[in-house]
Amino acid sequence: MTGERPATSANAAVQEALNRLVAEGREIGVQVAAWLGERQIVDCWAGLADPARGRMVDGDTLFNVYSVSKAVTATCVHMQVERGLIDYDAPLAEYWPEFAVAGKADVTVRHVLSHTSGVLRMPPDVTPELMTDWDWMCRRIAEMPAAYPAGSRSSYQSMTLGWLLGEIVRRTDPRQRPFGQFVREELAEPLGASDLWLGIPDEVEPRIAKLDAAAVYVAPDGNISREATPIQVDLMPDPFERPYVRRACIPAVGGIFNARSEARFWAMLANGGTLNGVRLLSEERVRSFIAPRPFFDQADPVFFGMVVPIAWSGFWLGGECPPVSAPRNPLALCHPGMGGSIGWADLDSGLAVAFCHNRMFDTVDIGEDSRTIIGDVIRANLS
Repeated sequence: MTGERPATSANAAVQEALNRLVAEGREIGVQVAAWLGERQIVDCWAGLADPARGRMVDGDTLFNVYSVSKAVTATCVHMQVERGLIDYDAPLAEYWPEFAVAGKADVTVRHVLSHTSGVLRMPPDVTPELMTDWDWMCRRIAEMPAAYPAGSRSSYQSMTLGWLLGEIVRRTDPRQRPFGQFVREELAEPLGASDLWLGIPDEVEPRIAKLDAAAVYVAPDGNISREATPIQVDLMPDPFERPYVRRACIPAVGGIFNARSEARFWAMLANGGTLNGVRLLSEERVRSFIAPRPFFDQADPVFFGMVVPIAWSGFWLGGECPPVSAPRNPLALCHPGMGGSIGWADLDSGLAVAFCHNRMFDTVDIGEDSRTIIGDVIRANLS
């Protein structure tokens, strides 16, 4: 729970910046945590978690982080590779035989990590209720054909990535644990990231911030983006604030984190796979994550025709434009989430940052935003 905060110049500067962003109306409720090497240097928050009730954000407030969840899910696959249980270049069907239908037998783990599998479509008959049924989702994804041949182009797996990767982790886990349990026991708990949730328990629900989606761009119907994210399960407060959705493991977009716990995850990566004596990945493997994927510079039809700067490993890389300008370093590992959440790990400097908030930004044209401002403030106060 909330405790003593770091007595650093970075912490003081970030707190001042967050207070200003809230006072200017650019944020509603926001949290930032950061580590430099093995030391936490920022633990800040400001604003309202629930404006209607006057509930303030504190250090324990939880936020929907949407696709930041993908970074955690991909990391679990890398952990299974490290353990010799998964091979990047093996077909998914080697671990999930039912997947080898409808022309998908050649889809490999690497294709999925790099968003080049072509398996991007959600089941057209999905509902919010069915989305929470792990077995139904895996069965329907397995039986459907891909939109594109494996390895033929960039094709962002907005939602399907979670079940594609989560199911092979589940099947290769010697204990066959549900994926959300695997994340808790193999990643979150060892790192001391007690509030890194893919499926919440009942008792933490009162701590979740209320989302505000007034500025979010909604994709029109009749395009491939809508096939990847059907309107009935769109990345919006409804359905993602429904209690039964919060309790389900939806590994690509369903994460409910706080900045403190998320920053521990990114700090593990920034430190080459280890944090406070706990090693989850080898330094060599983490360093390999920054290599760009095939089609790195190709516009993605799912992602509104934008170039998506993804590494082969499933992480995004830092860049010049939002949503990945916050890390500044083009070789920083990061992952943005719908509406403006982001986390990153700069392997060169050892800086790891988590930014969580409840004012969802327009994901198409946001210009310089709070994430970039805060990143610059932190870097300017590292001494």
